[in-house]
Amino acid sequence: MIKSSLPPIISKQVLEDGVEWQLRIDAELPYFNGHFPEQAVLPGVTQLDWAVQLGAAEFGYRPEVQTLEVLKFQQLILPGSQVRLKISLNRAKHKLTFAYYQDDQRYGSGRICLAPMQSNQEAC
Repeated sequence: MIKSSLPPIISKQVLEDGVEWQLRIDAELPYFNGHFPEQAVLPGVTQLDWAVQLGAAEFGYRPEVQTLEVLKFQQLILPGSQVRLKISLNRAKHKLTFAYYQDDQRYGSGRICLAPMQSNQEAC
């Protein structure tokens, strides 16, 4: 992964089925530079990296991606916006499910299979 720095985190809430962060997507984030000249948008690879970093840290995994599943980017995340990132874990399968959204607007989602915490555990 690219190990991008995380955006400002406004809040974090632990839910029954996962964790949710409110993120501030400042226009000054370096990921907007050159992506794209006509309208800056947050790259999908950055969104994916943030989900990996936050999910792995929250649930005690190494941020090592094995596979990606059902990855979708439905709407553009623009500079100056606020979004929610919800991540839940299927520990038996080492899979994080993530979704970026705000109110009824869904920006991106997918499943990330992480490397098992111990080498003797079965991978995805």
